[in-house]
Amino acid sequence: MTTQEISLVCEALMLCCFAISWPISIAKALKTKVVSGKSPVFMMAIIIGYIMGIIHKILDGFNWVTYIYMFNTLVVSIDLYLYFHYSRKRS
Repeated sequence: MTTQEISLVCEALMLCCFAISWPISIAKALKTKVVSGKSPVFMMAIIIGYIMGIIHKILDGFNWVTYIYMFNTLVVSIDLYLYFHYSRKRS
């Protein structure tokens, strides 16, 4: 394996580790309809970070890791949507 390939695998594994928590958070919100303790500002910062990662990948050479950034952006966006959806219903 080249250094570039090892770098991509490490980046992908890092993103996969981050991605594990979001589907769990989404499932919990859907099941309990409780979103207290979640921070929309934090989720927005994460989304912006993932978007920056996508932009970097597009400018530096689109590769398969870009799809992991896109998946992570999607699941955090879903969790953010659920935050606003369920926090409005509680009010």
